[in-house]
Amino acid sequence: MDSAIIRNEIYRIVRKIPRGSVLSYGDIGRIVGTGPRQVAAAMRACPAGLPWHRVVGAGGTIRTPGEYAWIQRERLIAEGIRFRGRGFSYDLYRWKTGKYPH
Repeated sequence: MDSAIIRNEIYRIVRKIPRGSVLSYGDIGRIVGTGPRQVAAAMRACPAGLPWHRVVGAGGTIRTPGEYAWIQRERLIAEGIRFRGRGFSYDLYRWKTGKYPH
Protein backbone atom coordinates (compact mmCIF):
# COMPACT_ATOMS: atom_id res chain seq x y z
CA MET A 1 0.00 0.00 0.00
CA ASP A 2 1.19 3.53 -0.78
CA SER A 3 2.61 5.43 2.22
CA ALA A 4 0.20 8.37 1.70
CA ILE A 5 -2.74 5.97 1.72
CA ILE A 6 -1.47 4.33 4.92
CA ARG A 7 -0.93 7.71 6.57
CA ASN A 8 -4.46 8.85 5.65
CA GLU A 9 -5.91 5.59 6.97
CA ILE A 10 -4.04 6.10 10.26
CA TYR A 11 -5.44 9.62 10.56
CA ARG A 12 -8.97 8.39 9.77
CA ILE A 13 -8.78 5.90 12.65
CA VAL A 14 -7.29 8.43 15.09
CA ARG A 15 -10.14 10.86 14.32
CA LYS A 16 -12.62 8.18 15.43
CA ILE A 17 -11.04 7.44 18.83
CA PRO A 18 -13.64 8.72 21.31
CA ARG A 19 -12.89 11.24 24.01
CA GLY A 20 -11.56 9.47 27.11
CA SER A 21 -10.30 6.50 25.09
CA VAL A 22 -6.92 5.65 23.59
CA LEU A 23 -5.30 3.28 21.11
CA SER A 24 -1.67 2.25 20.99
CA TYR A 25 0.62 2.68 18.02
CA GLY A 26 0.61 -1.10 17.74
CA ASP A 27 -3.19 -1.42 17.77
CA ILE A 28 -3.52 1.20 15.05
CA GLY A 29 -0.79 -0.54 13.07
CA ARG A 30 -2.65 -3.85 13.28
CA ILE A 31 -5.88 -2.22 12.10
CA VAL A 32 -4.16 -0.55 9.15
CA GLY A 33 -1.82 -3.42 8.35
CA THR A 34 1.45 -1.70 9.19
CA GLY A 35 3.85 -1.50 12.13
CA PRO A 36 3.86 0.78 15.16
CA ARG A 37 6.91 2.68 13.90
CA GLN A 38 5.04 3.69 10.76
CA VAL A 39 2.15 4.87 12.91
CA ALA A 40 4.58 6.91 15.05
CA ALA A 41 6.11 8.45 11.92
CA ALA A 42 2.67 9.43 10.64
CA MET A 43 1.76 10.93 14.02
CA ARG A 44 4.87 13.13 13.99
CA ALA A 45 3.44 14.82 10.89
CA CYS A 46 -0.24 14.76 11.81
CA PRO A 47 -2.56 17.54 10.67
CA ALA A 48 -3.90 20.20 13.02
CA GLY A 49 -7.05 19.23 14.84
CA LEU A 50 -6.26 15.51 14.96
CA PRO A 51 -6.65 14.12 18.50
CA TRP A 52 -3.03 12.93 18.50
CA HIS A 53 -2.96 12.75 22.28
CA ARG A 54 -5.20 9.64 22.18
CA VAL A 55 -2.41 7.59 20.57
CA VAL A 56 -0.17 6.08 23.24
CA GLY A 57 2.54 3.53 23.78
CA ALA A 58 1.86 -0.07 24.67
CA GLY A 59 0.72 -0.60 28.21
CA GLY A 60 -0.54 2.96 28.75
CA THR A 61 2.69 4.90 28.39
CA ILE A 62 3.29 8.27 26.84
CA ARG A 63 5.86 7.96 24.06
CA THR A 64 5.60 11.54 22.82
CA PRO A 65 8.96 13.34 23.06
CA GLY A 66 9.82 16.55 24.87
CA GLU A 67 7.30 19.09 26.08
CA TYR A 68 4.53 17.42 24.09
CA ALA A 69 4.57 14.54 26.58
CA TRP A 70 3.31 16.94 29.25
CA ILE A 71 0.68 18.36 26.88
CA GLN A 72 -0.47 14.84 26.00
CA ARG A 73 -0.73 13.87 29.65
CA GLU A 74 -2.74 17.00 30.50
CA ARG A 75 -5.13 16.45 27.59
CA LEU A 76 -5.70 12.83 28.58
CA ILE A 77 -6.33 13.84 32.20
CA ALA A 78 -8.82 16.46 30.98
CA GLU A 79 -10.67 13.64 29.18
CA GLY A 80 -10.91 11.60 32.38
CA ILE A 81 -7.92 9.28 32.09
CA ARG A 82 -6.36 8.68 35.50
CA PHE A 83 -2.63 8.21 35.71
CA ARG A 84 -0.71 6.16 38.24
CA GLY A 85 2.82 7.42 38.16
CA ARG A 86 4.00 7.71 34.56
CA GLY A 87 1.28 5.61 32.99
CA PHE A 88 -2.31 4.45 33.18
CA SER A 89 -4.28 1.23 32.75
CA TYR A 90 -4.30 0.72 28.99
CA ASP A 91 -6.89 -2.04 29.24
CA LEU A 92 -9.26 0.28 31.10
CA TYR A 93 -9.08 3.15 28.58
CA ARG A 94 -8.43 1.25 25.34
CA TRP A 95 -11.05 1.93 22.69
CA LYS A 96 -13.15 -1.23 22.85
CA THR A 97 -15.53 -0.69 20.00
CA GLY A 98 -15.25 -4.28 18.79
CA LYS A 99 -15.70 -2.95 15.27
CA TYR A 100 -12.69 -0.88 14.39
CA PRO A 101 -13.14 1.29 11.31
CA HIS A 102 -11.79 -0.46 8.26
